[in-house]
Amino acid sequence: MDVTKPAPGATRRRATLPPRVATAAGCVAAGACIALAVPPVGLWPLAILGVAGWDRLLAGRPAGSRALRSWLIAVVWLAPMTVWMWDLTVPGWLVAVGVFGAWFAAAGAAVPPGAGRWLALPGALMLAEAARWSFPFDGVPLATLAMTQADGPLAVAARIGGALGVVGLVGISGVALSAAAVRAWRPAAVAVASVAGVIVVASVAPSGTAIGTLEVAAVQGGGPQRTRATPADASEVLARHLEATEALTDTVDVVVWPENVVSVSGTLDGSVPDGVLRTLASDLGVPVVAGITERAGDTEFLNASVVYLPDGTVGDRYDKVLRVPFGEYVPLRPLMERLAPDAGLPRRDARAGTTPAVVALPEATLGVAISWEVFFSSRARDGATNGGEVLINPTNGSSYWLTQVQSQQVASSQLRALETGRWVVQAAPTGFSAIVDPGGTVVARTDVGEQAVIVASVERRTGATWATRLGAAPILAAAAAAVAGGWALDRRGRTVTPPRAPSPDRH
Repeated sequence: MDVTKPAPGATRRRATLPPRVATAAGCVAAGACIALAVPPVGLWPLAILGVAGWDRLLAGRPAGSRALRSWLIAVVWLAPMTVWMWDLTVPGWLVAVGVFGAWFAAAGAAVPPGAGRWLALPGALMLAEAARWSFPFDGVPLATLAMTQADGPLAVAARIGGALGVVGLVGISGVALSAAAVRAWRPAAVAVASVAGVIVVASVAPSGTAIGTLEVAAVQGGGPQRTRATPADASEVLARHLEATEALTDTVDVVVWPENVVSVSGTLDGSVPDGVLRTLASDLGVPVVAGITERAGDTEFLNASVVYLPDGTVGDRYDKVLRVPFGEYVPLRPLMERLAPDAGLPRRDARAGTTPAVVALPEATLGVAISWEVFFSSRARDGATNGGEVLINPTNGSSYWLTQVQSQQVASSQLRALETGRWVVQAAPTGFSAIVDPGGTVVARTDVGEQAVIVASVERRTGATWATRLGAAPILAAAAAAVAGGWALDRRGRTVTPPRAPSPDRH
């Protein structure tokens, strides 16, 4: 058999991707890891791996390159995990993803290219998350780095640093893995020790004190997703929740209904649903907290949780403060209606409430975060600091496509429980309804579409965690200090510079 030998001096070349393709692939891989850590997938270790890859992609790069790579990573992470926005407005979803990515592009540019990056990157990620949770339109804190850890060991940091503290631990864990990958053992060890120390301190930090118990029933009427898509469904939704509640046989202290399962075209007072709820509370002999929407003039509506008392009267009320942009109100409405007249924008805007996030019952005070508000640490903190002993989250996740929002909402309820040291009762019309203890553990959860009532004995709790006592200001200051410190270390060369990867054999 004739065997042709290679010419003298010839060698086999190693198959490699073009540099730009390899870089893009690395960014996609890092972003995909973080996306897969976000609920509903929820593989929390992948967030740490994604941040480690992010760090490696920034090493030794100029500011423009760091920004572009960070933007691509963020877009790959956020686009699939916020695709539910498609159902509200496709242009809005595309713009939102691009704008959110810009915050992380700024974060990438804000960290130094050398090993000082290992101190700066966690802080920069915290600042970027804080920015997108606040701007524009009051922020959109969905698919966050914090909620990737809701079922992981890092979540306990929320007790002392809130959700931003959890973001910081994800960042520190990621740079620890990155440093270990290039055998920079000292920085890796310092990072690991820092994470372990925070977890230990958070585990023993104040988390409130039990002052009694409350038997709670969270009602889920059931039915298919998007039941609330048209006004004609309002009576059907009300009937399902009445049916589920009337089947309740347990002795309870309060019944919690989901957000806006009672919808009236005029005002609530004197309407048919108002009479139904008065009778229901009287027949049960316990307060019923019902989610209602009612008209407020020609251009606005109200979204509230209203307490119906056992004597058939109406008690306390909380009106939703934070509204869903493009879902409950239209920012820059005249401009948006000209740009996208057929985008299905809501015809009326929700009027923002102004009262503290609590409702009083005869035997307890409940903190209230209506639906969207549970994604914001500030609203749960408002409830806890104004006397809320149990936090309720009446929501209407059935309005949204898929189960991304619903899964992320449960994760947010877990973080809010840790932050406030309160039990959280989440009630949704078609799922997910859930009960979460102050340690962030989901002790009960319904399936999507089922008619169910979750009955649980929850603690009434008082006292403050460090997160509720201090708020976000200290953690934001620490994040800014980390970024500044990273640049100082980089300039002075006081950290170990990560060794470059060996060059490919080019013989």
